[in-house]
Amino acid sequence: MQRQICWVERLEEGVKREIRVTVLNKEIKWQFKRSDEERWNYDGPPTQGDWDLLLEKVHNRYHRRTASHANLELTRRCHAAATAVANVEPV
Repeated sequence: MQRQICWVERLEEGVKREIRVTVLNKEIKWQFKRSDEERWNYDGPPTQGDWDLLLEKVHNRYHRRTASHANLELTRRCHAAATAVANVEPV
């Protein structure tokens, strides 16, 4: 992907949360920023909903020919791995 994928969502508390995703060297980088915070969070894990929305957005970009097939497949693999981890119950 040449461009970042960005979107804004409103949390239950009424606070906006901006999300930026970049694919670098076959790795997906997430960035999060809440409207009530000054700095970007580069270390926070994405939620399952974030992964679902990213997959949808990359899929749409692929069909518009603005994302490569390799990026779509990478996103699918990472989404599947995140889903598998989320479905594992702690012991």
